[in-house]
Amino acid sequence: MREGAALSPAVEQVRERGPGPGPVVWPGAPTPLGARCRVGPDGVAGTNFALWAGGAEAVELCLFTPDGTEKRLPLTELTHEIWHGFVPGVAAGQRYGYRVHGRWDPWTGARWNPAKLLLDPYARAVDGDFALPAEVYGHVRDWPQQHVADTVRDERDSAPFVPKGVVVQDDDDWADDRRPKTPWPDSVIYELHVKGFTQRHPGIPEELRGTYAGLAHPAAIEHLVRLGVTAVELLPVHQFAHEDHLLRRGLRNHWGYNSIGYFAPHAGYSASGTTGQQVGEFKRMVRALHAAGIEVILDVVYNHTAEAGELGPTLSLKGIDNRGYYRLQSDARRYADYTGCGNTLHVVQPQVLRLITDSLRYWVTEMGVDGFRFDLAAALARSMHDVDMLSPFLAVIAQDPVLRRVKLIAEPWDVGNGGYQVGAFPPLWTEWNDRYRDAVRDFWRGALPDVRDLGYRLSGSSDLYAWGGRRPYASVNFVTAHDGFTLRDLVTYERKHNEANGEGNRDGTDDNRAWNCGVEGETDDPAVNALRRRQIRNLLTTLLLSTGVPMLVAGDEMGRTQGGNNNAYCQDNELGWVDWSLPDGDGPRGLLELTTRLLDLRHRHPVLRRRAFFDGRPQGADGLRDLAWFTPEGAEMTEPDWYAPAATIGLYLSGRDIPGRDARGAQVTDDSFLAVLHAAPEPVEFMLPGPPWAESYELVVDTSREDQSRAPGTVHRGGERFTVAERSVVLLRVVG
Repeated sequence: MREGAALSPAVEQVRERGPGPGPVVWPGAPTPLGARCRVGPDGVAGTNFALWAGGAEAVELCLFTPDGTEKRLPLTELTHEIWHGFVPGVAAGQRYGYRVHGRWDPWTGARWNPAKLLLDPYARAVDGDFALPAEVYGHVRDWPQQHVADTVRDERDSAPFVPKGVVVQDDDDWADDRRPKTPWPDSVIYELHVKGFTQRHPGIPEELRGTYAGLAHPAAIEHLVRLGVTAVELLPVHQFAHEDHLLRRGLRNHWGYNSIGYFAPHAGYSASGTTGQQVGEFKRMVRALHAAGIEVILDVVYNHTAEAGELGPTLSLKGIDNRGYYRLQSDARRYADYTGCGNTLHVVQPQVLRLITDSLRYWVTEMGVDGFRFDLAAALARSMHDVDMLSPFLAVIAQDPVLRRVKLIAEPWDVGNGGYQVGAFPPLWTEWNDRYRDAVRDFWRGALPDVRDLGYRLSGSSDLYAWGGRRPYASVNFVTAHDGFTLRDLVTYERKHNEANGEGNRDGTDDNRAWNCGVEGETDDPAVNALRRRQIRNLLTTLLLSTGVPMLVAGDEMGRTQGGNNNAYCQDNELGWVDWSLPDGDGPRGLLELTTRLLDLRHRHPVLRRRAFFDGRPQGADGLRDLAWFTPEGAEMTEPDWYAPAATIGLYLSGRDIPGRDARGAQVTDDSFLAVLHAAPEPVEFMLPGPPWAESYELVVDTSREDQSRAPGTVHRGGERFTVAERSVVLLRVVG
């Protein structure tokens, strides 16, 4: 219905029922969307409710008592397609939902069904879990002819089976919070799962494990501070639902890439309660991390929702205005799917763009977060069909006074045609650089045909990012992520072992670029295990010495394994949780110490976290370059060297020629370093470059050693042949 139109039968029926005994509805206001506690006329306290439902014929607000009794209140005010009303006496903690009336015509994309209670897209807290019985589907899920099941409307009431939104009090201005505001070049990202990181931590009280309060606990924060990371990137914490196919197999969605509430912290991670308490608990977690100098970045999933395709449940947007929120095919019964999850949000629609940007601003201004990593960001950058770097979404972000100032990370691809967009996102954005991941993995498993690609990746990927004013920190470098093998599994398995997921080992990628060191899976062979530990040290050291922003995955610094499962999205158990039982001596504990040492080295030396790309040309009369590449013979690499197979490469980083100035305007200078990466199975004699590069070098890191405390301090002359052990990295500091 539009303003001024004749009332439809659905509206008349809703109005005839009237509010009945109990709460009344005053006109209220169309903004802000969602449920907001307010003081109404004559100083009466209550809550304003506002819902965009563009094509709807009527909307009922449904309030629920603690025992589940439902009271339906018609919202009769309509302003610019927003249905709204003010309900006196409704306060924080009130549970609610909506029923939206309209046509049932799946052939044109219309799927209104007032029998289904719908979650407010702007609900800031959610109470209850999505169990997904047949009653929560807008169509008859078990219709005998499945090919037309989505066209048959289900008239059963879903309210007893779905979570409810919760009214939340506005009570926090963040005046006492101090955001770290770590510059991009100085950032080190630590990707973690709130539950997976805290569930088995022995220093966190049992009742707080798996929760926001657990992550805020001093024992959790002490590990992050000791490690030296500057930001945590949290796997999705928006309210999410579990997929039906997982629930049928007795599994759950662990990672959370199945959002249904873009304003609500996932209630399952709350230790304090789910009727609004989760909001305050999340804020206290952010404050605790900020106080420790750690930023909070959210992994957000605005590309699709948990409602899946035409055979998916009706939980929120599908029942509010299916055609207004989702991309549909020319056959409007079907959904355009650029995500592989059944649906794609139609971001070029103003109301969808508003939903996303309102959500983003809310998490920054009211929840205190410092940035976002956008899952399948290419899907958000599509205009009508193609990925468009001038799309409405990217344009709005670029001009928004709040969002353009926070950290923005793109996963620069989706599953649609033309969806791979690494290097294409505009300034302000950084990107997950999977070409870095692939090149580093291939080098250490001996699969690179030459070292051209590796050279670009180690030095900041200028071939991808040196345009439009972008800098080396546009590249988020990673070797592992939540999706795929852990670092330990990368050197233990070559094939995925996902049988526990119940999908016949068909899920997960087959392109692992892994090497198992000669034995598939865990072994008691001490030589194989020693080699695996060395390969982990090689991969980790390469990552933390590379130019760009490094990203670590929680538990990799302690040798965490998922038993070869490279798609543990449904493993909400010990397989998917970080194991904190570090043994004494070498192995995982030594790996943790190496990680800490490398991050401290990176923090102390600006030459390892450059703010501008290398020039590569002589910077003075002595011919010294800011970056130089060397062969094992101690000669600078020539053009043919880049195209030849090679297992050894040396890179010299000059601390004399770092672009930029410090906060007081002084030129930034630093030590110079020589790193040698050697992936061959035999040792190599590497000629250390002499003057003008260096008179002598001090050994800083040698990954061939289990105990790094014995590595530093030895000095070697320039022009000397230095033995680099098989499959190892050495880092030397210029001392003369």
